[in-house]
Amino acid sequence: TEAIGLYNVGQSCCLNSVLQVFLMNTHFTGILRRITVPPSPVQKRKDVPYQMLLLLEAMQCGKQKAVSPTALACCLSEYRVKLFVQHDAAQLFLTLWNLIKRQMKKPELVEELGDLYTICVQEHLACQKCSFETKRNSSMLTLPLPMLDSSSHMLKTLEDCLQYFFLPEELTDHNMCFCEQCGRKTPFLQSMKLVHLPQTLTIHLKRFCFEKSACIHKLSHYLPFPQDIDFSAVLTENQCQADDNEKAAWQYELFAVVAHSGSTNCGHYCAYIRSLTECKWYCFNDSEVCQVSWDDVKCTYGHSNLHWGETAYLLIYMKKHPQ
Repeated sequence: TEAIGLYNVGQSCCLNSVLQVFLMNTHFTGILRRITVPPSPVQKRKDVPYQMLLLLEAMQCGKQKAVSPTALACCLSEYRVKLFVQHDAAQLFLTLWNLIKRQMKKPELVEELGDLYTICVQEHLACQKCSFETKRNSSMLTLPLPMLDSSSHMLKTLEDCLQYFFLPEELTDHNMCFCEQCGRKTPFLQSMKLVHLPQTLTIHLKRFCFEKSACIHKLSHYLPFPQDIDFSAVLTENQCQADDNEKAAWQYELFAVVAHSGSTNCGHYCAYIRSLTECKWYCFNDSEVCQVSWDDVKCTYGHSNLHWGETAYLLIYMKKHPQ
């Protein structure tokens, strides 16, 4: 019932933050507890879901304020997840999720894991010279939202970022596509429509971007995000490809924020997580865990003049009324 920290085993703040977001999610741990235990000691050492389960049990059974994720970190290093290096939280989340899914032996658990995190969108391509159009459904694990528009102007709210992400884009000049009906390259209109949102929705705020000098630059500007959000109210009819029953379940409340402080070359991660059992906010900063308020979480909105300050990087929302 208590929030337990994770010791930093050498630049592991990113891993610790992402792990806490997984392990504080009772929907995820409900799946994790039903995995097949590997038969041999060698297989156990190399099995990511099993090592996560051992870590969860150590966190729940121990009396100490923090436990060490060394065994899991060593397990991950078998799969090219390097130790003692800085990681990107969005990339590490995707890597961990894919390893977990690949190593789960029970098909029903793989399906549940997919249902818990997978976003479904429909991609549209329409020729602007004729009526030729293609549609394709695809899935993603995060919504990677831009923080700047095409003119490099700052987007001011999370809702603005969402609407911009789903805006149609004209493909002209060197971006033109080959049209089968016209028999040549023509201008196309590319758009994406939201089909399905999962129980646990992960939003990636793209705060790290390339400058013309090819250097990665961090966007620290102020971007507020709500505790509660209804995606069917934010997006237009043209940006959705879902029926009324699906859209009725698009009401979410914030579950966690993975925040980054520092620069692109020298940074630190921590996680703010709302306990699903206590409904209290906690800050998980490696081995240090403390209860915080919503005002503390809002400090991760960012500030243009505080480039080293703490800024939200991953936002994890939880469905209010799951179907």
